[in-house]
Amino acid sequence: MTSRLLMPVRPFRTTGPGRARTAPTVGTAPTAGTAPTAEAAGATRATAILDLAHPRVVAFVGRVRRAADERGATTDLDRLRTAHGIIAATVRPVYSVEDLRRVSRTLRLGRGSCSQRMAVLEAVARSIGVPTRVRGLLVDGAFWYPRFPKLRPFVPEEVLLAWPEFLLDGTWVPIAELFADAQPAAPVSRAGAFTNSGAETLFEAVARTGVDWDAPAACAGAAPCDLSAHLRTDLGRFTSRDELFARHGQTLCLPARTLAEPLLGRWNAGAGADPDAHPGADPETAPDPGATASSAA
Repeated sequence: MTSRLLMPVRPFRTTGPGRARTAPTVGTAPTAGTAPTAEAAGATRATAILDLAHPRVVAFVGRVRRAADERGATTDLDRLRTAHGIIAATVRPVYSVEDLRRVSRTLRLGRGSCSQRMAVLEAVARSIGVPTRVRGLLVDGAFWYPRFPKLRPFVPEEVLLAWPEFLLDGTWVPIAELFADAQPAAPVSRAGAFTNSGAETLFEAVARTGVDWDAPAACAGAAPCDLSAHLRTDLGRFTSRDELFARHGQTLCLPARTLAEPLLGRWNAGAGADPDAHPGADPETAPDPGATASSAA
């Protein structure tokens, strides 16, 4: 059982899990609740969420550049991999429900949801001249049951996920494929599958194992990288996550976010970790001493 009571009203009904469809388009001008009628071009410009000019974001990008140079990175792909590793080590995974949070705020708090941490990676990409866009995915809420076994009635029926893509050498590369040639050539065993439970979150998983929402031939059936059974609706591509959330809203309605954020914004998504620890934090990413999750940006 999942809940629709805490969700915003969307102008179309989604399908059940495993029967994903594409959201309808209307005419030539996309309106709220519809997917774009043309392929999103992507961009490198700043947005409200991707506040690239903020000093904290600029400093973080500088840190990524220095670390990438020290490791001998020569391509944008290498720099994005370096950025992913730094984000994973310094921005603590939590269950924050504020998808519109600015990247600078996430860095200040030193913690963020998978969506917020992906936004940080997008900000780095745009700052180094790599265009980004997002694919809007409505994922079945049951995918998050392993993380909330005693709170299933309160898990939203569907979760809106902004899945980033990066334009590298003329090709759009989804976040999970940034590490494609760094993963084992042999099939990953079921023991190594991403289960959305325990210390590993979806953000970390993309660097370890294949994560795909489309069930490609190489991952058909019960392969670890196939998450297509959890996909309800493909909303299409958007030039920015700001555009996606402006058209389709966030996963939870405003009253639910207001009540949930003070708790979920601090609830550790990594099993066994200290909820007050900020691994690897430094002045560029560490939270201000008086900052709280309830003061959402």
